[in-house]
Amino acid sequence: MVTHIKAHAVFQRDGSDLHCEMPISFATAALGGDVEIPTLDGMAKVKIAAETQSGRVYRLRGKGVKAVRGNSYGDLMCHVVVETPVNLTERQKELLREFESISRGDTAKHNPRSKSFMDKLRDFFE
Repeated sequence: MVTHIKAHAVFQRDGSDLHCEMPISFATAALGGDVEIPTLDGMAKVKIAAETQSGRVYRLRGKGVKAVRGNSYGDLMCHVVVETPVNLTERQKELLREFESISRGDTAKHNPRSKSFMDKLRDFFE
């Protein structure tokens, strides 16, 4: 007998672990905050650290599925996706332009991935 598992709209299964994307706002990524995410048991609160980057994974222990052979539960792995704001008002655009101009002077301090990318490019062309 072959069993087929239907794809879920939110979770992807990996053994007894579950994975999901956790979209957060730019402000929450930069400043930190609490985000509620769905689990198989209902909603859970995840505390997002300040300066969180896309791709960071938060693990919720025991929030996966029950192991096939055993009594333990897997973990829920929440993959952070920082969302870029859309449909901005003129005031929001103005504030972001101001933020960009203030940050431009010290890119390495404020944009760690950009700095390492530029270092790699420089090394490549030398």
